[in-house]
Amino acid sequence: MREIVLVRHAAASGQQAEAPLTAEGRQQASALADVLLSLGSQRLIASPFRRAIESVEPFARRSGLTIETDQRLVERVLSARGLSDWRDHLRRSFDDLDYRLDDGESARAAQERGVAALLAASAGIQRSVVVTHGNLLALILRWVDEKVGYEHWAQLSNPDVFVVQLDGVQRSFRRAWA
Repeated sequence: MREIVLVRHAAASGQQAEAPLTAEGRQQASALADVLLSLGSQRLIASPFRRAIESVEPFARRSGLTIETDQRLVERVLSARGLSDWRDHLRRSFDDLDYRLDDGESARAAQERGVAALLAASAGIQRSVVVTHGNLLALILRWVDEKVGYEHWAQLSNPDVFVVQLDGVQRSFRRAWA
């Protein structure tokens, strides 16, 4: 059975690709390293966004793993515009995976690229750590269990950790962050 440790980044100063972790986020990254070390891993892959990389730098230093990046793990763009009702659009996209704003990415397209990155990260390896962002993480969990939806996304923390188990056609996950 393959396991992927799926991680949402720690608290960040913004949503831009170069937004760093906050002081609280840096403390969370240190605590995250302890959790990830207890789970063990052979490989570490992250979104190239700064907040994702900074979230696992303490783990990488302590484990001796190199942080690889995968562009497919970047956060989904719901819309390039600032939307006051973005949560309504996000909820709708969980109900209809093909729903997409003109300047955004559908949940299905994001899910497909996220799952492809997840499967590539775990190819031939027993346990990998994959670091991404909240919306994409929730969509990957929805691929594991179709009952995952907007409410699950709304309950995610920064950081958050899930262990995804892949055993043939059987898929499951459990939360590993307290």
